[in-house]
Amino acid sequence: MPDAAHNSIALVITGVCGTGKTTIGKALAARLGILFLDADDFHSTANRQKMANGIPLNDEDRAPWLAAIAARISRPISFVLACSALKEIYRTQLRIACPTAKIIHLSAPKEVLHARLIARTSHFMPADLLDSQLEALESPSDALIIDTTQSIETSIQQILSHFNRNPK
Repeated sequence: MPDAAHNSIALVITGVCGTGKTTIGKALAARLGILFLDADDFHSTANRQKMANGIPLNDEDRAPWLAAIAARISRPISFVLACSALKEIYRTQLRIACPTAKIIHLSAPKEVLHARLIARTSHFMPADLLDSQLEALESPSDALIIDTTQSIETSIQQILSHFNRNPK
C-alpha cells in the first residue's frame, strides 16, 4: 500500500447489503490510519425511508446520492469508502470523481448474507431488499474480489497483500 502520509490511498469497498462493507471498511481504514466514509451517510431521508419500508431504490433515487459521494471523494484525501455501487455505471461515476480509486468487491453466498441481515438490528436496510440488490448487481470485472465468509482479519490481510503487490 502507498504510504498515506505521502500518497493518497483511495479504496472503494463494494458489494450488496450484508457483505461486510462497513465492518471491513472501518477496520481497513483504522489499520491504514485514514478516513472511513460510509455511503449510507450520504442517503437522503427519503431514500432511507424508502428502503426502511422495503422499497428498492432505483437509478433516479441513487443519482443525488452518488453525486454527493463523488463530490466528497473528488478531494485529494486518503479514504476507504464503503459503498454498494451495484452497477458499473455507479462505479464509473466514482472513478471519474477519484481516478486513483481501487475497487474491492466483497461477496458471500446468499444464505450467509440473509443470515447476517436478519441478525443485525440497527440498520435501515431490511433483509427483504437482498434479492433486489442481488438482481441489480453487475459484478465488477476489474476489482479485487474478497470472499467474506472468511474472518475480517483474513479479508483485510488479503486486501493489504494484494495492493502491496499491485500498488497501481
